[in-house]
Amino acid sequence: MRKFFFVSLLLFMAALLPASADILISEVMASNGYFEEGHAWDWIELYNSGKSAVDLSGWHLSDSKKDPLKWTFPRGTKLKSGKYLTVWCTGVEGLDPGKGSQFYAPFAISAKGETLILSNAEGTELQRLELPAQYGCISYGLPWKGAEYGFLPSPTRGVRNPSAAYASRTETPRLLTSGGFYQSSVTILAEVPDGAVLRYTTSGETPSEKSRIFPESGLTVKKTVPLRIRAFRENAVPSETVSATFFVNDDPLTPIVSLISDDQYLFSSKTGILVKGKGSIPNYSKGWEYPVNIEYFTLAGEPQINQMGTFTCSGHSARINAQKSIALYARKAWGNDRFAFNPFPIRDYEGYKSLLLRAANSDTYATRLRDIVASSLAEGQDILYQDHVVIQVYINGEYYGHYNLREKINKYFIAQYEGVAEEADIDRIDILARTGTDQFLQNGDNTDWLSLCDFCKKQDLNVPENLRYVEDRLDIDSLFTHAAFEIILGNVDFTNVRVYRVPGGKWRYLLFDVEACWRGLDKTPIEYYIKPLSAKIQGFRHEPLNALLKVPSCKARFLTRVADLLENVFRWDNVEAHFDSVISQLEPILPRHIARWKNMKISNWKKNIRATKYYARIRPLKIPGLLQSAMKLSASEMEEYFGHALAVLEETNREH
Repeated sequence: MRKFFFVSLLLFMAALLPASADILISEVMASNGYFEEGHAWDWIELYNSGKSAVDLSGWHLSDSKKDPLKWTFPRGTKLKSGKYLTVWCTGVEGLDPGKGSQFYAPFAISAKGETLILSNAEGTELQRLELPAQYGCISYGLPWKGAEYGFLPSPTRGVRNPSAAYASRTETPRLLTSGGFYQSSVTILAEVPDGAVLRYTTSGETPSEKSRIFPESGLTVKKTVPLRIRAFRENAVPSETVSATFFVNDDPLTPIVSLISDDQYLFSSKTGILVKGKGSIPNYSKGWEYPVNIEYFTLAGEPQINQMGTFTCSGHSARINAQKSIALYARKAWGNDRFAFNPFPIRDYEGYKSLLLRAANSDTYATRLRDIVASSLAEGQDILYQDHVVIQVYINGEYYGHYNLREKINKYFIAQYEGVAEEADIDRIDILARTGTDQFLQNGDNTDWLSLCDFCKKQDLNVPENLRYVEDRLDIDSLFTHAAFEIILGNVDFTNVRVYRVPGGKWRYLLFDVEACWRGLDKTPIEYYIKPLSAKIQGFRHEPLNALLKVPSCKARFLTRVADLLENVFRWDNVEAHFDSVISQLEPILPRHIARWKNMKISNWKKNIRATKYYARIRPLKIPGLLQSAMKLSASEMEEYFGHALAVLEETNREH
């Protein structure tokens, strides 16, 4: 009887314990390099270990001992038994707090180590978790059925944690033989941390505890391989993965980019982003961003970088092509927040945040050079454009053919060009595509741009104060240069228009993606640029240009700019030199590229080059006449603005 009473008392006392004791911080990621929905925010995972749901309305999370109630769960938040929820620690103010199993707090977690505090609605502290300094992309949490927090071998947000956690991470091994180009077989040596076992793969996969042990005498390879090594030690998280590509009997001919990554990120039908996959939305269109090792070798085979970063599938409609464009990002969580080298000849930058491996896209089957040749003509013309390097790419040791390495358009690209250094100012750079409406807002804010375009549509810019209003907000010369380039090139993909503005600056135009140029001698795209203010908006806002052209001084300024470009930039001796520079780099590598992709013939490529050169040579001669028709120019205006330019072009561009 006494035993029955004692057991009943224990059950009664357990029932009196608050359900809050069942809620705990189960896992934390403070240096995240895994992107979800376009973000790699820090996160805190909560778990309900009890047998019933707990109402978290009004509960608090904080990373500050001075402000333990920093962030509050919204009303109606409940965590069911055996379930998890995530609080994304964004570092961004003003976000919706979230609901269900996804919430958004305005603080970020320091990877240097700090304290996390969980409190209930009354402000009573329920848990205080002291985070030590964190490793990149390694989570910290409580092992399943364990009692002590530690580092977890891999993040498990939203699912059960591993059964073991560790107090440290194994030191990083070191390759003693550098990746690069070798004439014959090469024996690769490595340095192993004391007490650790070194394992390796040559498939691109991250080594696991089941991977082969690296030979003490070294690994001899007789063909091109992507080598990855990783050290393992008992009672410690595995080391970082060290990767390098060893090219055997493989003459580079151009600079080389080599990418090494796991199949699940590349070609898996479920998660790989270089394949279509099985769902209604192709994998390559889902915006996934995954880890990858990136190497760059110069034409002489000298290594410039070897670092982990991330990659995404890039482009729009061209993603359906077998050879896909790839964007590369330097991410601090993976080791470095910059690619500390500069491969581009016209830039004097020390490094880049991101790079683009462009696969020629819509020009894939024709010339593979229109965009880079046409863009390069903008050098020295006071308009931002993407520089290029003709390269070849390898993925997990497999040859992937010719690509054009490009600067990637984003806030950091613009910041470097415009000399914006402060991170807060970089974040405020406005970048708009096409019409600049919300769906085409790449960064920042579009309110001023849309207002400016509407102003140009409705107001007479011949009124001095109206013109000053526009001049104060818009770099008119940038607009005129951009429109002139597009018209002279004959870029039929007229939707590729972007404008940007740095804090305190004016709206400026960016020349990009002009590969749909030099395909004919007709008026396109003039009809999209020069048309009535009231005309339908097609792809971009045409009102600023056409409102300015109604002002005589601005009209003269535009026509003078067109004539200057025709005479000095689009004269054939200059354009031909740009063509021939790229052709001399492409010709030696195209046979191998074609053998890889089987999507074109050398004979057809040469025909396309001849045709493209013809249009590039003759089209400038046609431009004055096309503008005369579109703008109703008089004979005297034609002579005033284009007389000398046409005389020069007749000498340099006319086929004799």
